Amino acid sequence: MNPYITSLRLRTLPLSVSGIILGTGLAYSFHFQLSTFILAILTTLSLQILSNLCNELGDALKGTDADQHGREAYGLQAGTITVQQMKHMILLFIGLCILFGTALVWTAFGTLNSEQSWVFLGLGALAIVGAIKYTLGKHSYGYMGLGDLGVFLFFGLLSTIGAFYLQTQTVTWEVVACGAAIGLPCVGVLNLNNIRDMANDRIHGKRTFASLLGATGARIYHTLLLVICLTLFVLYGHWWTLAIIPVWAWHLWFVWTHTDHLDRHMPVLMFSTLIVAILAIL
Repeated sequence: MNPYITSLRLRTLPLSVSGIILGTGLAYSFHFQLSTFILAILTTLSLQILSNLCNELGDALKGTDADQHGREAYGLQAGTITVQQMKHMILLFIGLCILFGTALVWTAFGTLNSEQSWVFLGLGALAIVGAIKYTLGKHSYGYMGLGDLGVFLFFGLLSTIGAFYLQTQTVTWEVVACGAAIGLPCVGVLNLNNIRDMANDRIHGKRTFASLLGATGARIYHTLLLVICLTLFVLYGHWWTLAIIPVWAWHLWFVWTHTDHLDRHMPVLMFSTLIVAILAIL
């Protein structure tokens, strides 16, 4: 079972629920339905795991992850999972995404046959396609420097605004701004991953935004992602988010002063992003 657990990349899961927690927390004073919140969490966790599995399969088929410098090898690269087994896991989580997502829409709107329901079912289908096409296929957007945009849209804006709307059936500019804010450190996690893998990605033709910017440019970009995140939160009065400054200052110092072992700070940024989401709704 261990090879499968490794490929699920469980450490990424706190990051994926940040937008759901933020959007639901912002909606709490207007309306809160526990079943909607739970199904939203289950849906986004399934999407995150689906994305992780498809990412591993796509990189393995393209030979991008042949060199595991800087992190442990996942199941496919370690040879403990076959391609066929990985495809079966992907199909399982596509099914879970459809199951939980459909139940979420039904619970939130009371029907699947309404304009709101169709929009959210369509967004769910788009999220599934986005998770699959990140590295899988000939025209995977993760190989064209668009991965950052995908993360920002799906795990920032869509996650936060969607969670808020499912509870309240309305949207405010504050929610949009907060969705953008929490999406930025989510992008930062991907950027940190891409800084770590920059040399290997270039060899295998994987054009990430970090590789296009170069080592220094990617670090400047990384800094701006976190600074702008906190700025947006403060502009809307979420002052408690500033409590994360010591952690992010330490994180940025590490990113700027190390070229190796960047993987050690993946959990730091992932869990601190979740903490920021919680601080924003205090």
